[in-house]
Formats: sequence, C-alpha cells, structure tokens
Amino acid sequence: MIDGERPPEREVVPGVAVLPALLAPAAVHLARLAPGRFLLPILATLAVYPVMAILILRGRRVTAAVATLLWAASLSLTIIATTRNDPESMARIVLNGAEYRDELFDFIRAGAGRESDPARFLPQHILHFAAFGILAAGSGGLLGIALGAVLVGYMSFYVGALAAAGGAPLTAYCLGWSPWAIVRVIGYVIAGVALSEPLLSVARRRRGLSVPGLAYRRWLLVAGALLVLDPLLKAALAPTWAILLRPCLSP
Repeated sequence: MIDGERPPEREVVPGVAVLPALLAPAAVHLARLAPGRFLLPILATLAVYPVMAILILRGRRVTAAVATLLWAASLSLTIIATTRNDPESMARIVLNGAEYRDELFDFIRAGAGRESDPARFLPQHILHFAAFGILAAGSGGLLGIALGAVLVGYMSFYVGALAAAGGAPLTAYCLGWSPWAIVRVIGYVIAGVALSEPLLSVARRRRGLSVPGLAYRRWLLVAGALLVLDPLLKAALAPTWAILLRPCLSP
C-alpha cells in the first residue's frame, strides 16, 4: 500500500468508491445523444471528480485512487463495448478516436511506427504528462481528470474498433489494452491524486486537517516509477504486440 487511509472520518462511506464507475456508462450513453466530441470528456469528468475531490479533502487518498481507477475501467469497458457494436457513431463523439485508431491499425499491420520508436513516442509521452501535471496541479485535479478522460476515451475507442474489425475479437478484448498503457493509466491516477492535493488542501486546512508531506512525496515517487516503466515496456514489447494483434485485422 502506498499510503494508509487517514484516521476514521465515519461519514465517508467506503462504497462511495464505486459510484463513479456506476455513473461512467451513463456519461457515454448521454454523450451519444448530442453531436460533438467534447461532451463525453465533460460528462465523464463530472461522473468522478466530485467523489475524488471529497475523498482527497477527507484524507482518503487510497480510496480516491481506487474510485478513479474503477471509473477509468468502467469508462473504458463501456466505450469498448459500444464501439464494438457501433464504431461509426462512437467515432463522432470520441475526441481523437478515429485518428488514434488509424495510427494504431497502421502500426499493427506494418509492425513499425511511432509505437515502436522511442525517439518518436517519448516526446509525446512527456508532452502528455507535462500537460496533465500542470492541469491537475492548477485545478485541484479537475482538468487533469478531463485530460485523462480524453486519453482513456480514444485508447478505448481503438480497442473497440479493433474488436469490431472482426478478425479476432477475443484477442482484441484481451490484448488491445497493452500492459504499458495500463501501467500508464495507473501512474496517471496516482500522480493525479497527489497533484490535486495542494490546491484542495486549502479547504482541508480550513477544516483543521493536516497535509502529510512525506506521504505525498511517496505517491509522486511511485507515480514517477510507473511512468518510467511505461516507455521501457513499450520499447521492449511493442513490436511483439503488433504481431500478436495482427490477426485482429485479418479479413
């Protein structure tokens, strides 16, 4: 465990951690009712941020991280399943979805591309995390969650489109989310919870609660380790992963 839960604040019900996961599918289905690609990340953010912020304010970092991870998993599964059934309509509401799908499909077919070239994917990783860190720290986590919803959205759309291609849907479901991408999401969540706390701690101090700096630094160190592991796994495994996924695109 990264950091123990804070002393009991009994008004926090542990079951609240599952609430964002229950709301995420509703966000996807509501977004399909209106045109545009910004409604989905907005609704997805509203599904999780209030719960995450309240838990952080009450010193429940672990529960906040669990709630956010469950939300990300639920959001991803919903987008994958919906895209598998109706990829065209989902392409209209997932920001960067079609573009990311096309890039990954080309990589799977050719076995080469940005996914397997650290000189090309590392700058993108650094840019994404720099933007995420600035947004999360500057907004108490709100804009970081919004960017995370965009990233989870288009990565999940790609997996659903891979399953919809019809070559090997079970392989797409099982391997579409690569191990390095899963590590990245966990790292983002841990970093996001930690980076949200300084701004949210203003309200926390008003309630007479302390902010444990040492534990805060440990969270950032763990997040940093995961975000270093992500490109290492990607550089080592991406060419093999393309081969494993190629049957998904077979006629």
